[in-house]
Amino acid sequence: MTGKKVALSSVSLIFACGTALFSDGYANNVIGAVNTLLKRIYGTGSDGITGNYSTTLSSVAFAGTVAGMLSFGYLSDKVGRKFGMMSATGIVAVFSGLSAASSGANHSLDGMLAMLIACRFLLGIGVGAEYPCGSVSASEQSEEEGIAKNSQHRWLVLATNTMIDVGFVIGAFVPLVLYWIFGDNHLRAVWRVSLGLGVIPAAAVFIWRLRMEEPSRYKRDSMKHVRIPYGLVIKRYWRGLLGVSLSWFIYDFITYPFGLYSSTITDAVTGNSASLTVVFGWSVVINLFYIPGTFVGAFFVDLLGPKIIGLLAQAVIGFIMSGLYTQLSQHVGAFAVVYGIFLSFGEFGPGNCLGVLAAKSGPTAVRGQYYGVAAAVGKVGAFIGTWVFPIMIADFGGSSSPKGNTGPFWVGSGLAILSALIVYFLVKPLDHDGMKEEDAKFREYLEAHGFDVSLMGLPETETVLYEEGKETDSAAKDTDSTTKV
Repeated sequence: MTGKKVALSSVSLIFACGTALFSDGYANNVIGAVNTLLKRIYGTGSDGITGNYSTTLSSVAFAGTVAGMLSFGYLSDKVGRKFGMMSATGIVAVFSGLSAASSGANHSLDGMLAMLIACRFLLGIGVGAEYPCGSVSASEQSEEEGIAKNSQHRWLVLATNTMIDVGFVIGAFVPLVLYWIFGDNHLRAVWRVSLGLGVIPAAAVFIWRLRMEEPSRYKRDSMKHVRIPYGLVIKRYWRGLLGVSLSWFIYDFITYPFGLYSSTITDAVTGNSASLTVVFGWSVVINLFYIPGTFVGAFFVDLLGPKIIGLLAQAVIGFIMSGLYTQLSQHVGAFAVVYGIFLSFGEFGPGNCLGVLAAKSGPTAVRGQYYGVAAAVGKVGAFIGTWVFPIMIADFGGSSSPKGNTGPFWVGSGLAILSALIVYFLVKPLDHDGMKEEDAKFREYLEAHGFDVSLMGLPETETVLYEEGKETDSAAKDTDSTTKV
């Protein structure tokens, strides 16, 4: 292969691993529009959609996502990256379709809502599985042959967080297009087709991944066939994991509710317009601001390093938005731009960098679990945020008052500053080829504590060069020793 073909093949593998996260963004954002549609169709109150139902539907997928992250984090390390990725896309495809087909006994509303909630939870498991399987595999592919050192983090970001953000935009745009097509008289078709279209990207990625192999780094340094010394792992990595987890919790606590409830805010700014075109249209405009943040940030992450840059800038924008809300709310365009910039800085910094830090700070042997725990803590933040956000608005005076709409921005901006401090003190800088270096240091650490590192890796793994002039044969073990393990 020529150099260009090797590079193209390597980049393609990174995207094959990470692109399924598009489904995460799509599934999480489309449900906001579906909630709005269900209220329009079935009404609210005792005979229609209750207030608790809307929040439950929005947040139940997060609960499933946490379960998927934790369970598949373990499976990713102990069974294999490919197994996890194929399972994840299969689950997402199946339950996206079943969500669209939700129905109750005798077409009852309660039965339909119960099935939709159950399918959203199971869909969340598949979405959650993508993080410790797809993202971790993408990170391992980013340091393979053909990927230039000064673009390793960039390709990982573009294949993961950027895909999530594109999913957010498409998740807002699809219901708008379907509404244009079907109109007010066929809103049932709009919400069902919106959910059902989630099958397509999942099925496409499933086919894309069929011929993939396990990443080379997993073959060399996994503990698939040996007991993981969790005590030693925690002793060495607890500090970094705590820092990334707390920062991810704060980021998701801020980002997901603001994205999910953008229609609530735009409803107030547009004077509670009854037009779905207005509500959905402004939701698309706001979500579009995720894209420049993540895309531009991807080209800075290798230059500046994957520290959580952009947090302080996001805090400043949030404070400005809160202080000038009365003036901004009189001009819908100005409000949407400033609100979008607030979201964009979140993607430029923590949105892009948290995944890189979580995927590359830990060793290959437990990378799926390390990433899964950090991401799960983040999703707990999102889960709590979706419940707290409407309560916060109500406590500040309700969505019809300036304080009700500005209060969350004051809180979010303050938390962004706290997150910046956490990252500064707890998370260490990450260099290029950082996984290779960390795996070498982890082996040395295990050896120093009496662990037999010759048992690491898969049987077919060949000699690996970890340091200049030093070879470590991670596969130099015979079949008998592997069988005993």
